[in-house]
Amino acid sequence: FLTPVLVSALGRSLFGVWQIVSSLVGYMSAADGRPTEALRLVISSRQASDDVAGHRRAVGSALAVWVLFLPLVIVAGTVVVLLAPTLTKTAPEYAGAVRLTAALLLVAFLLAGLSAVPEAVLRGMNLGYKRMGLQASLSIVGGALMALAVMRGFGLPGLAMAEVVMLGLTAICFWVLARRYVPWFAVRRPSRPEIRSLLTMSVWLAGGELVAKLSVASDVIILGAIVSSAVVTTYVLTGYAARLVLGLHFLTVGSAMPGLGAVIGERHLGRARDLRAELLALTWLFTTATGATILAWNRSFVTLWIGPQNYAGYWVNLLVVLATLQTALVRSDAYVLDAALQPRPRVVVSVVAAVLIVGCSLALTPALGMIGVCVGLLIGRAAQSVSYPALASAALGGPRRPVSSRIARPAIITVILFWVGGALGERALAPSWFAFAPLVLVTFTVFLACALLAGLSTDVRRRVIARGNAVLQGLRRG
Repeated sequence: FLTPVLVSALGRSLFGVWQIVSSLVGYMSAADGRPTEALRLVISSRQASDDVAGHRRAVGSALAVWVLFLPLVIVAGTVVVLLAPTLTKTAPEYAGAVRLTAALLLVAFLLAGLSAVPEAVLRGMNLGYKRMGLQASLSIVGGALMALAVMRGFGLPGLAMAEVVMLGLTAICFWVLARRYVPWFAVRRPSRPEIRSLLTMSVWLAGGELVAKLSVASDVIILGAIVSSAVVTTYVLTGYAARLVLGLHFLTVGSAMPGLGAVIGERHLGRARDLRAELLALTWLFTTATGATILAWNRSFVTLWIGPQNYAGYWVNLLVVLATLQTALVRSDAYVLDAALQPRPRVVVSVVAAVLIVGCSLALTPALGMIGVCVGLLIGRAAQSVSYPALASAALGGPRRPVSSRIARPAIITVILFWVGGALGERALAPSWFAFAPLVLVTFTVFLACALLAGLSTDVRRRVIARGNAVLQGLRRG
């Protein structure tokens, strides 16, 4: 609902600028040291512990690390503010507004860091669902503020100010939630060894976050710097459905990680290997079915939503969907490595991947545009696709080499379903939203059934169905 309002009010060029500046500020998530992510992993591995004082010192350690990294955040933010007009190719008359937008987003980033502390505790204690209703309500409030800002003519700074207000409210509400649902939640002064331990993990996680941003968000910045912000708008809008799928996957898998972290922390490695196998099977099943559906109906979606001029074409659509599938599988094993408190090997591989992604994208984008960026993502992330499964399996006491027969069957089914979805998408165009919704639902159901029956072995299929039934029963009881 919000995106068409923003595109209409700002125009294609300024909407692209907003996307680029948001990505630039997002890079600073590595500059804060990622102490809250380390806190979440530590708390999840200690769920069964009754050491209340130790939990509180962990919270204190996270805050101490956040304060230590604060000067670096300020320096990085200042650089982003100064360079934002240049990197976005903004006209001189908009340079001041773009710098003000970046500065306000820096403030929002600092507020997000404060809200992340209680959120990390809730997620680490497997209570993340307690924040869902509140977070959804705050998102609606933030969206309404953003729409009001652009409709009243406040432009990019108005959008950024809406982010500041929303994240300020989020920080306050999350601290209240944590105090309510986690009896031990408080801050206690940590010892230096405890700070040092969390700092070490935070540094590796921060490095991983920076690399992840280079891998995931560099496409928007490279397109804006080499081509134009208007092309960024076309690229972002075409990839919106795929990013939504990734967001749903990350939210679901991230919510499940505290449970896996507790299993690993108790050294039930056989059970952990079974859970990882289920996670990968569910990830492949979900992203294959949704990817084929996106190939079939994304042209219709973008046409009905924003207009046909914002659809980037078949090849960009296909490459974005392939990158979505690849990213979801890579992130699943990345989450496993973090749950096992082994971020270091993941980060080392990620550095190689980031260099390949940025290098290939810079080399290919001048000639191929959006297609060049997508190909660069696929080539660079291949290093993670090869290495992460071996690292995750070894972290759980399993073999480093995957069984090729387990990979071949799902891969063949993915190719077939993506070909069918792409062929359908080039030939069919939904005439209205009333036709679009049932067509998407029917298509997704058919693709999901085909992937489930043809792509998984009998044993894995049984386990996936059993897991799905367990989730549905839990929702009914809830």
